[in-house]
Amino acid sequence: MAREVQITIDCADPAGLAVFWAEALGYQVQGPPAGFESWEQALDAMGVPAERRNDASAVVDPDGAGPRLFFQRVPEGKQVKNRLHLDVRAAPGLRGDERMAALEAEADRLIAHGAKRLERFEPHPPMGAGHIVMADPEGNEFCLD
Repeated sequence: MAREVQITIDCADPAGLAVFWAEALGYQVQGPPAGFESWEQALDAMGVPAERRNDASAVVDPDGAGPRLFFQRVPEGKQVKNRLHLDVRAAPGLRGDERMAALEAEADRLIAHGAKRLERFEPHPPMGAGHIVMADPEGNEFCLD
């Protein structure tokens, strides 16, 4: 039996990183629990103090197909290269110059939302289609593929 997967990302600013990844993936920030009009209202009802209200956030695929991304605040900053990273499929089915142009356009769009471009890898057929390595606003690496 297959299991659902949630991807958890340690970070300093869960709400901010959730907004970035919602934009990057076409996801949405997860809404408040049933019966509440806002997260503020829900957190008030739960008795969560103001200084703990950015301890966690999540984004979800509005179509329900992709995994939930959960962001949790941790005290330490990122210190080394990720051992696991996300590939954002920004140019599926495209090849050569058309593919790289689509990846460049997506890189520019995400840079405007706080990402940083790290490195571009040119296509090397037949196995390498080309990709761009990026970092999210907290330095977590991901690839535009």
